[in-house]
Amino acid sequence: MTPLPPLVEPGPDLTSAQVSRYSRHLLVPGMGIVAQRRLLAARVAVVGAGGLGSPILAYLAAAGVGHLTVIDDDVVDATNLQRQVMHATADLGRPKVESAAEFVRGLNPDVGVTTRQVRIVPGNAQELLAGHDLVLDGADNFPARYAVSDACVALGLPVVWAAVLRFDAQLSTFVPGGSEAVSLRDLFPVPPRPEDVPSCAEAGVLGALVGQVGSIMAAEAVKLICGFGEPLVGRVLLVDALSQRTREVPLRPAGAVVELPVHEAVRELVPLEEVSAEDVRGLAGAGTHVLLDVREPGEHALGTVPDALTVPVGEVLSWEELDSHLPEGPVVVYCKAGPRARRAAAHLVRLGHPDVRVMTGGMLAWIERVDPSLPTY
Repeated sequence: MTPLPPLVEPGPDLTSAQVSRYSRHLLVPGMGIVAQRRLLAARVAVVGAGGLGSPILAYLAAAGVGHLTVIDDDVVDATNLQRQVMHATADLGRPKVESAAEFVRGLNPDVGVTTRQVRIVPGNAQELLAGHDLVLDGADNFPARYAVSDACVALGLPVVWAAVLRFDAQLSTFVPGGSEAVSLRDLFPVPPRPEDVPSCAEAGVLGALVGQVGSIMAAEAVKLICGFGEPLVGRVLLVDALSQRTREVPLRPAGAVVELPVHEAVRELVPLEEVSAEDVRGLAGAGTHVLLDVREPGEHALGTVPDALTVPVGEVLSWEELDSHLPEGPVVVYCKAGPRARRAAAHLVRLGHPDVRVMTGGMLAWIERVDPSLPTY
């Protein structure tokens, strides 16, 4: 691949203090003083101040990227602290952009920080990202990822993108322009259904893996800003932390809008009745209903509704008939919050079960309103 030109023109000469601070960069072949001046002149937007955003912001700030814009609408929760290392216990309930900005300013006074406590959506993405040289997408959901990607295509901005779940990660760099340019929509032409893509809150994530991936993303940003090395353009890096192996696959332009077969393009809707956590409390132990917990085994270990049958959603979806899988009687399905339960319940209805309902709000509602002794996760 032909090296890409630097994204940013060099800024002012380095001060003696900056020469000292960034001396280990200045010694790296291919970088030197001019590359460091480019970093100090760069304006980078980081979407997400969570698991990926933490190492991204930390290493870009340490590298001396002159201005960072942090975009995130969330507040710090106790469950974030396992991997979102910019935030501390004292930050619980605080907007993530605030604690992230404090961390960056404390790390490097050369770096200016703008905070935008807002959810990025198609309607505001271009306004949020305009005026930057580069975007790093650490969002944790596909609607936000598509909003970032589409806005960057429209604005002509490069994007460093990654997604992480459990022990696995995917990374790529999308640079606009030219017939071979690709974007997220070339990698995922059809948005997946929410129930097909569990979040970290539903499926878990190895904390150290987001640090590894976020660091790679920061390195991609430095290469793009300074114009050296070979970025992940036209390639998707796959990381398997469980075996500690990596591989890559080529990515080419999709070329046309993907036409789905009718049976895939039209998603069958199954009406499902819902019941409250309080109603389920009255059913637990009564023996009149089958309470079906479709979370993963690790979640079951954190607590279940009494007398619930625990079967992960993937196993439920593999059933081709109902005989022998479930006791007779009405079924109430639940998961952590709802999406997996609705998917499993719809499958049971399609298999011919006459009475299937979903517990509204899932296990989180049960913990909040019925059994607060169980841990929230």
